[in-house]
Amino acid sequence: MTPDIIIEDERWADLGLPGLAGPALDALAAHLDIPEDATLSLLACDDARIKLLNADFRDKDKATNVLSWPAEELAPNAPGDLPHPPEPDMMGDLELGDIAIAYDTCAREAVEQGKPLPDHVTHLILHGTLHLLGYDHETDADAGRMEALEVEILGKLGIADPYRED
Repeated sequence: MTPDIIIEDERWADLGLPGLAGPALDALAAHLDIPEDATLSLLACDDARIKLLNADFRDKDKATNVLSWPAEELAPNAPGDLPHPPEPDMMGDLELGDIAIAYDTCAREAVEQGKPLPDHVTHLILHGTLHLLGYDHETDADAGRMEALEVEILGKLGIADPYRED
């Protein structure tokens, strides 16, 4: 899976975001059998920018860690069902959508949760991409399915279960 990464906050470049996103998206694509030529956009920004996006698109006047805008609606027909698979457009391109991720919130959460920042960011990239693919956590069944996928894919990357409480 190919991410088009737009870095607005240079702290993301210092963290090596492209080196985190690539393997995470490749692992997700292999696990869910998503074609390698699927693309998405990843905006690497700060809290001020994501707060504006969150207000504009979700009417929430606060910063958040990650936001997702799917290119097409893939949500399942009923809670607990699998999302619909993504389909290429008329030109044969498979564009999944857009993600924005905020450095300040991610860094703060990593410290608060005692996690390495690269591991937390990798998790949030997977989380945002799963939202692009129609997964959500609105019901217990859907949250369980999404979290299990995240844990399994992160495990393949050598990253600990982000939901495990020590």
